[in-house]
Amino acid sequence: MSRYRGPRVKKIKRLGSLPGLTTKKPRIVVRDPRKRPKPKKKSQYRIRLEEKQKLRFHYGLTERQLLKYVRIAGKAKGPTGQVLLQLLEMRLDNTLFRLGMASTIPQARQLVNHRHILVNGRIVDIPSYRCKPRDIISGREKEKSKALIQNYLDSTAKRPIPLPKHLLLFHSDDPRDLLKGSVKKIIDRKEVGLKKIKELLVIEYYSRQI
Repeated sequence: MSRYRGPRVKKIKRLGSLPGLTTKKPRIVVRDPRKRPKPKKKSQYRIRLEEKQKLRFHYGLTERQLLKYVRIAGKAKGPTGQVLLQLLEMRLDNTLFRLGMASTIPQARQLVNHRHILVNGRIVDIPSYRCKPRDIISGREKEKSKALIQNYLDSTAKRPIPLPKHLLLFHSDDPRDLLKGSVKKIIDRKEVGLKKIKELLVIEYYSRQI
């Protein structure tokens, strides 16, 4: 199954807030409660499926990629659900998004794919690159790279995104320093960007495939 490229507002209407997918918000329609149909009771399968879909659409993954991460998490030490979230959060595209260098994860992925991003002074064009503590993430010194990232920084400044404690964004009068951030440590569970995710239900969904 390929990466989702359809209407994004449609997904957040069904699954709830997905800040990594889009900055848009669905239009609220006020209906007469007497004409509103009674909500159907969700099956356990549907509940697990929707939690899995939240992860997939928020982080912009294909079904195969998400299953691969679940299998890696299952073989690692520690709670499988927590390890899964840490693997997804430490991806380069998500790290750029959490630093505020991109408005959404798809925009961050585009920056990486188009070779605008350096990790420890070297070009990295793989969005799934796993960031490690002490990694320095910056934009290239090309004018186009600076302009793109600065636009994203300006847009996120209008709607401030709390910087998670495992990341550091450098502030300086030097314009180049505005394009730099670093990873201080592996992210804690409480700092995960998708706040209401129930990762155990995702593991249960994939339990037969791990």
